[in-house]
This record gives sequence, C-alpha cells and structure tokens, in this order.
Amino acid sequence: MYKGAALVGETIDSVLRQTEQNWEMIIVDDCSPDNGEGVAVVEKYSKAEPRIKLIRSPKNRGSSGARNLAMENAAGQYYAFLDSDDIWDADYLERMKKHIDENQDETVAIFFCGYRRKDSTCKRELLPPYKSVGKKDYEKMLYHCPIFPSTAILDTHKLKEKARFCEDLRNLRDDYVFWLDIMRHGLTAFGYNDIMVDYRMRDDSLTASKKNMVYPQWNIYRNVLKMSFPQSLYYLLTWAVNGVLKYRRVK
Repeated sequence: MYKGAALVGETIDSVLRQTEQNWEMIIVDDCSPDNGEGVAVVEKYSKAEPRIKLIRSPKNRGSSGARNLAMENAAGQYYAFLDSDDIWDADYLERMKKHIDENQDETVAIFFCGYRRKDSTCKRELLPPYKSVGKKDYEKMLYHCPIFPSTAILDTHKLKEKARFCEDLRNLRDDYVFWLDIMRHGLTAFGYNDIMVDYRMRDDSLTASKKNMVYPQWNIYRNVLKMSFPQSLYYLLTWAVNGVLKYRRVK
C-alpha cells in the first residue's frame, strides 16, 4: 500500500467477500506520505478481523521491497498478490484454487486469470478485458508479459529457493523480473480464461503510460538479463508491438 488510503478499504472488502475463506491478508504500508490515513483505514479492519495483518515498513522500499516484506511474513503455501487499489471478484480465490487443484502439470508454479481495466472509480471500463490463456514459459515471457500481479497466485512448494523481488528495480518492472527469475529454470505459468479482477488504471499509475515503460523494459533486457544490443532491441520491439495490441482503446 502506497498512497492507497482512498481505495484500500474497497480492496480489503473484496477479500472479506471471498467465498473461499482460508486466507491471511498481509498489508504493507510502504511509508505512504498521507499522514497515516491509509494505516488508519487498515487498522479499523485488522482490529475486527484477525486474519488481516498490517506491517509498516520503516522506510520506503518500493513495491518490490513491500512485496518481499509481505512474503517474509506469510505463512501459506500460496502467495496471491493484490495491489491496494485492485478488486477481486467474490469467487476469485475459490475458482483459482479449483484451477490449481485440477492442474496436473508439475512445472506450473504461477497461475493467473484475466482482468478488467477500469477508471479510478471502478465504474467505467477504459479498455477491453485482458486475458492470455494457456501455458507460458520463459521464452514466451521474453516477448511479452501477460501476468498482472493482482491476478497471479504463486505455489511456493514448486520453488527450489526462496522467491524475492529485485529491490534495485523499486517499482518498475520488478514483477516482470520476478516471474522471469522463477521461470528461467524450467518452471512455467498458466493463464485461465476467467476474468475475475478489476484493475483501476489511476492517472498516477506508473504503468499508465506505455512510453514511460520503454527505458525500464530496455534496462531489463540489456542490464538485468545481460542480453546483447541486437537481442535487446529485438525483444524491445516485439514487446512494444504486443503492448500496442494490449492497450488498444475501447471505441
């Protein structure tokens, strides 16, 4: 949670409404500059519901550091990510659990679904719902990342080592590198046809403008993955083309 005071209550409500009730919710406040408004909202919920735990980071670590802090304090086998302004459908956890239980492919460690792309009030769809169905491996992920964090569940029992986000990346493409790190040793992801999450495309969202993501994406290919210049350029161009298709506006 960062600057999430106005919306985090609705996000928490969407978890409380889940038909699958075997969960714990860890909320990390990443030093939000809001005079404690977001913390106050969360504390009201945590006092009434013991499964909701608030952690206040002593310093701003970006989304990568906040997610690491949450994972360090998580007790479950499955990590289901949820940003402080996104909303799950009431049957999200139940349906995703059913998908996970039915999937017999031992290489699949990441399970994800489709999502709606709405305005900050969550009343109007700005873009058509997005989904990417089927199995994704490391090579496919280099061309395009179809996994939106608030739709993804990670089975930690499939991992050979502890999962961590790269905190050097702060808030930019840290989730993309996280999935790549998991998949580069043979593990995969699987996308389902269900559309079960509302993504609020806020005006101040870091990913709201595709142009602002060009350098961070280049940085991943060139400096994080250590690709050659031609390789980096090739994958950046394919990423850009896929991005244009993904963010085509509703007419």
